[in-house]
Amino acid sequence: MKFGVTVLPDPPYTRFVELLQLAERQGFEYGWTYDSHLLWQEPYPFLTAAALATERLKLGLCVTNTGTREPTVTASAFATLQDISGGRMVMGIGRGDSARRTIGYKPVPVAEFERGVAMIRELMNGRPVTWNDKELELLWAKGRPEIPMYVAGYGPKVLGIAGRHGDGVIIQLADPDIIDWTMTRARRAADEAGRDPDALEPIVCAPAVVSGDMASARDQVRWFPAMVSNHVVDLLSKYDPATLPPSLTSYLERRKFYDYSEHSRKGAKHGEFVDDETCDRFCILGTPEDHVAKLRTLAELGVTQWNIYLMTDDQEGTLREYGEKIIPQFSAVSA
Repeated sequence: MKFGVTVLPDPPYTRFVELLQLAERQGFEYGWTYDSHLLWQEPYPFLTAAALATERLKLGLCVTNTGTREPTVTASAFATLQDISGGRMVMGIGRGDSARRTIGYKPVPVAEFERGVAMIRELMNGRPVTWNDKELELLWAKGRPEIPMYVAGYGPKVLGIAGRHGDGVIIQLADPDIIDWTMTRARRAADEAGRDPDALEPIVCAPAVVSGDMASARDQVRWFPAMVSNHVVDLLSKYDPATLPPSLTSYLERRKFYDYSEHSRKGAKHGEFVDDETCDRFCILGTPEDHVAKLRTLAELGVTQWNIYLMTDDQEGTLREYGEKIIPQFSAVSA
């Protein structure tokens, strides 16, 4: 299993860079950030600064979308960063939640999303595409290392897109049952498309709190299942609840509201409805031994990367605890 960390593109950008430098020193292999241009600062300059300030860390957006930026712009931006970073870029992409809703749009329609995903993957990697009846190619991007693309989604249709076009699936929760359900559907789509289903990588993303004080740990992460609930509410508008895992939908019975001004913010009031059991299922909380135990369960499911959402109290402490006590349990190389 590999380890990543997601840091918000909050000002000052120097703080973002410092945390990713620390993550690299502690043995993390991936550094991610959000793409929601009204709630936070523009992520591409942050990634550029990080690319110039780190040596080994792979860098990407977790996640961008095909709607707030014209897809050829996204492809060109990532191909450019692939040059700047020396071949260390990775892309996470979805239909858009906060980036779209805060400017008055719904998430990108599924068919439009699939069209954009398929095109971006080819164009950013220097291969010719047809887009809007135009033959396009980034000639200067030829011969670069391949930029992997990971598709974020919860519902069967988007998981099908991940299986048909992605290198893996971004799964924003750490519940083993839901992860298994998710990858079963994505891998089925890969197999039906003639791709190797076992090559599809599950990247699991959620907050982590290393602490023996479970009450405090849970209070720090209630915002996260509340954030996931936005995607689940969208699913329930399109699917029969019987076709979705109860472990994904049952906690919504207590949901009252969601305030995007507190999106992905620790202590957000809209997270008050989230119970302790959901915090424990969706996140990884507790002592270093608790983290190792749950991560071993995820590894048995084939999870290839654990990506920590670093929106908790002690950011440096979390990175150091992982580097000193947890990552060495899954790697021959310690921090």
